[in-house]
Amino acid sequence: MIIRKYREADCKELADLFFNTVHCVNGKDYTEEQLNAWATGKINTDEWNKSFLEHYTLIAEENGIIIGFGDIDCTGYLDRLYVHKDYQRKGVASALCDHLEKYVSGRIFTHASVTAKPFFEKRGYKIIKEQEVKRQGVTLKNYVMEKYTDS
Repeated sequence: MIIRKYREADCKELADLFFNTVHCVNGKDYTEEQLNAWATGKINTDEWNKSFLEHYTLIAEENGIIIGFGDIDCTGYLDRLYVHKDYQRKGVASALCDHLEKYVSGRIFTHASVTAKPFFEKRGYKIIKEQEVKRQGVTLKNYVMEKYTDS
C-alpha cells in the first residue's frame, strides 16, 4: 500500500468508493433509508474536488487501485475517511490517519459514524457529543469526537 496526495483525476473514483463503502460497510449500523440519504450516488464532483484541493487529502493505493482516502483541513477537522469495502480491517484507515493527524497540531475533530466510532476511540478520540443530523430529510446519528496531538 502506498499513501499519496490527492489528484483531481481521483475525484470520480473517490465518489464511487464513498457510495459503495457507505452502502456496504455502514449497513450494519444504519437503515437502508439512512444509507440512501447519506450516500445518494449524486455527488457534485466539482464541489468535492474543490474541497479535496483545499484540504490536505490523501489516497491509499494498492496495485494502482484506490483503496481508501481521507482529508483534513487546517483547523483540524478530519472531514472524510473511507476505506474500500474489500480492504476493511487491513490497516488502511490507520495508515491514512497516521498521516492526516500529523498535518495539524493541537485539536483534531471529526463527525464519526456509529460504524467509525470504535475506530476513533481506539486512536484516542473522545466523544464530545452524540448528535442527530438530517440528510435528505432523514435523521442519522453520529458523534463529534476529538483528540489532541502535538505533531
